[in-house]
Amino acid sequence: MRYLAFMLVLGLVAVGRAADSAAVVNVWPGKAPGAIPDKGPEEMTGAKGSRHVTNVSQPTLTVFRPAKDKNTGAAILIAPGGGYNYLSWDHEGEDVATWLNSLGVTGILLKYRVPRLADHPKYPLQDAQRAISIVRSKAKEWDLDPAKVGMLGFSAGGHLTAVAETNYDKRAYDPIDDTDKVSCRPDFAVVVYPGGVIARGTGHLVPDVRVTKDTPPTFLMQASDDSVGVENSVQLYLALKRAGVSAELHVFATGGHGYGMRPGKTPTADWPKRCEDWMRARGILNKPAVGP
Repeated sequence: MRYLAFMLVLGLVAVGRAADSAAVVNVWPGKAPGAIPDKGPEEMTGAKGSRHVTNVSQPTLTVFRPAKDKNTGAAILIAPGGGYNYLSWDHEGEDVATWLNSLGVTGILLKYRVPRLADHPKYPLQDAQRAISIVRSKAKEWDLDPAKVGMLGFSAGGHLTAVAETNYDKRAYDPIDDTDKVSCRPDFAVVVYPGGVIARGTGHLVPDVRVTKDTPPTFLMQASDDSVGVENSVQLYLALKRAGVSAELHVFATGGHGYGMRPGKTPTADWPKRCEDWMRARGILNKPAVGP
């Protein structure tokens, strides 16, 4: 927990500068696919540290790059939570990118379409799939390793991450250009206190979470007293294990839901360190080899 407190102090200083210098890239070259009814202008509400973004109809990627001398070549697409109604922009978004930058990872914040429409539930998945392909296609330009492109999501964003990592074999939209010829499979996934992964009252994974032996390695974390149900992470972990997929699960006794990168007094506050250890063990944070 001391580690997280230290990182957050650094993050509070750095996140403003990072946000000012980050590049913003449109996910789609024109309008996003599908008929999107007018929901009014995009809005950002709340004070810095607790901002929410909603009415997103034009998804974007905000690219936060680490210092050149720290760059590992790894990139992680960040999917904030918010129940598919809004995006928790700070503690599940920009603050995450600051932490990732401190590890030498490029943090790429996905502003996906919200609120999700009942008759168009695939829009966020379309945005995520396209985003992963964009990141991988920009590997040379952004100084990335195309084999170290991961995805990290919280709550609804955790659900989106689980769906994206298990549906890379079929696009949720008709390909539109050469970017869509680039793989949308995450090389690894981090799923933090997800909701909606299991069907209510059944304990079984929802049909959209299609775990196979080719699902990428996954880190999962949730608290036992999480209001959305720790079973979401547990059942996903068990499905991964049965499929022979490398996975790591951390279940904490207390912690609740929705804390993201905020400091706290429960053991869940130390989850970034556990995730860092997992990424180091997998070689994700290794710097590229320097030639002779």
